[in-house]
Amino acid sequence: MSARALFQAVCVSVLTALALAACSTTKHVADGDFLLDHSRIVIADSASDVRPGDLTNYLRQRPNGRSLGIIPLRLHTYSLSGRDSTRWYNRWLRRLGEPPVVYSPQLTDASARQLNQALINSGYMHPRVVVDTAHRSAKKIDVTYRVTTGRPHTLGSIALECADSAVRKAVLSTKGETMLKPGRNLDMTMLDAERTRIVTALQKQGYYGFAKDRIAFTADTVAGSKKVDLTLRILGNEHHRYTIRRVMFQPDYSPAMDTTARFDTIPYGNIYIITDPEHPKSYLSPKVLRFTNRITPGAPYNAEEFNRTYEALSRMGIVRSISVALEPAGPYELDAIVRLSRNKLQGISVELEGTNSEGDLGAGLGITYQHRNLFRGSETLTLKARGSYESLSGNLEGLINNHYTEGAAEVALTFPKFLAPLLSRNYKRTMRASTEVSLNGNYQERPEYTRVIAGAAWKYKWNNPGNTNRRIFDVLDISYVFLPRSTINFLDEVAGGNPLLRYSYENHFIMRMGYSAFLTNKRTLTPVPGARTAPLQRHIWTFRGTVETAGNLLYAISNIVHQRKSDGAYKIFGTQYSQYAKAEADYMITRRFTHRVALAFRAGAGVAVPYGNSSMVPFEKRFYAGGANSVRGWGVRTLGPGRYNARNTVSNFINQCGDIRLDLNLEARFKLFWVLEGAAFIDGGNVWTIRNYENQPGGLFRFDSFYKEIAWAYGLGLRLDFTYFLLRLDLGMKAYNPAMGQQPWPLTHPNWHRDATFHFSVGYPF
Repeated sequence: MSARALFQAVCVSVLTALALAACSTTKHVADGDFLLDHSRIVIADSASDVRPGDLTNYLRQRPNGRSLGIIPLRLHTYSLSGRDSTRWYNRWLRRLGEPPVVYSPQLTDASARQLNQALINSGYMHPRVVVDTAHRSAKKIDVTYRVTTGRPHTLGSIALECADSAVRKAVLSTKGETMLKPGRNLDMTMLDAERTRIVTALQKQGYYGFAKDRIAFTADTVAGSKKVDLTLRILGNEHHRYTIRRVMFQPDYSPAMDTTARFDTIPYGNIYIITDPEHPKSYLSPKVLRFTNRITPGAPYNAEEFNRTYEALSRMGIVRSISVALEPAGPYELDAIVRLSRNKLQGISVELEGTNSEGDLGAGLGITYQHRNLFRGSETLTLKARGSYESLSGNLEGLINNHYTEGAAEVALTFPKFLAPLLSRNYKRTMRASTEVSLNGNYQERPEYTRVIAGAAWKYKWNNPGNTNRRIFDVLDISYVFLPRSTINFLDEVAGGNPLLRYSYENHFIMRMGYSAFLTNKRTLTPVPGARTAPLQRHIWTFRGTVETAGNLLYAISNIVHQRKSDGAYKIFGTQYSQYAKAEADYMITRRFTHRVALAFRAGAGVAVPYGNSSMVPFEKRFYAGGANSVRGWGVRTLGPGRYNARNTVSNFINQCGDIRLDLNLEARFKLFWVLEGAAFIDGGNVWTIRNYENQPGGLFRFDSFYKEIAWAYGLGLRLDFTYFLLRLDLGMKAYNPAMGQQPWPLTHPNWHRDATFHFSVGYPF
């Protein structure tokens, strides 16, 4: 089935379900019961800072979910089922749908109490919640919670009471990080967060046994005033700092071990290794464990050192689980025991695919092998190999091959530490990075040519435990393209006078350096006491940025040694090397209104500039527009640059790239039923060239007119969200087309064949 047919079939199915179930939402509501049709929170105080959305999560009973806030689609689906639950199709419809929410007076009263308590915890000490019910029909009821918050109590002066002078000094040293500020609401959640912050700060300074129950707050109010004078009290007269006596690693730990088994404790530098006498050689070398350790024997206990040790160990692929135990070792002394369990040493995966292109049969095979502990330091060796073959039929006269053949291989070695020459051991430990070196090769046989692509890379990778901050530094990335064999006059026949197409098939050399970063505030939230579900993170932002340069080192060497230019450029091994600078960034923000409805926006831009040894950025480094993650009214690489009029031939395809990129996307996302999600989107963007290339007329970027050349599209999408991965089908329609000689406003003159584009992909577009 084609993507278009699949999209139409799903749409028809959804519309049919709506039509059949339009009047049956109370079908499975028993006599005497009521369907909870709507549930609203109304804030009576016009000046209150509280919004209904802030309180929705505290309702103990909410009506069935509605797609786009209008249609209870899952309830309609459930209502399609018959009453006989022994029939498979009735059970299937009920699994897809959602049973009706039957009104419960008890849960309504519980919701009112939860709302009241939530407001008190937020500083509104005398709230009032009134519940109103209204019958919409014989079997439907609406519930309205009318909330009067009153004025909140706010913080006035903030004092600290602590009998232990050392603890008092430690707490005051972090005063700049406090969340307690005069004028803020007397929020219980904020007070609890402040207690957690102080405990964390003290545990970094040796106070191992310090807990939250040793911190109390006293609030004093003045009659007739909403100001609260707050006193933070550290309970107890004396608090002890703990010292780490020994750090011990047990690499082969298992919870099932016999507690009576004998172990040897062997010193190695400033750590100890716990080993089995019968198997003294561990899968991890003592040198690696010592390098990984961040806990300092003889120094005060520091929770941050334990976190850094855990983070360093978590980068080791051979380590499956990590636990740290602290055991008393003397008066105010602790032994730290780091217990590790082993992961699988090796793994292999296989991919197989078959193709049928107009009767020409082909097959492909891919194999990936991984060894997670090559040198007893959790070095991960990854070997990838892939081969494909497709036979060709028809007239092959004048060609050098009668098939498509491709073979690719890659070998990569990842070290879970920062490797660099001439740097001190302590500096390498502070970098918290993994190192990856790799080699790759690709051999291609086509009817017209044989091409070889080879590459090598050295890079560093960083990421925090929550994976919200990831960075990659490409110290060296080399790519070499070699064309050893081709048909007579191949370049002249295929490329003609097109320098882009000629360059992509000629021998060329790229040596680049780059840095990329990924940052986000997205986090996993847990339910707060009294809430039915986890809190909704309403604002989620993500940033991706990349900068890279190529050819600068080679160009400097060429000048230092006074190398002569050939054909106007410096060459290495007889091949011209590229020199350019490139930068791009994307910023995404998602506004989640409910757990089922969200609005997402992306703005992205990029620029690539050739200089020195190059007059043009390499084809594979240029930007393109259109496709499943860009302007979805166009297919991939079929938009731009600028006003360039492409005719979708092979020779024009190579021209549809540029040196400047702009992407703007707005997408509404809403849950439908089962795993189905819907989307409606508007996309804008294009690419441009920074120079007026003859083979790309209309592609030049101009500040006074580029905004007129932004292409616009709109469309609808369906997604299948299986939690671990998401399948996406989008239908994009052209709205404004800046290309010369084409219909500029397809929005008002739509043509399905010309203006519609289907995209099937994995994951959200941004």
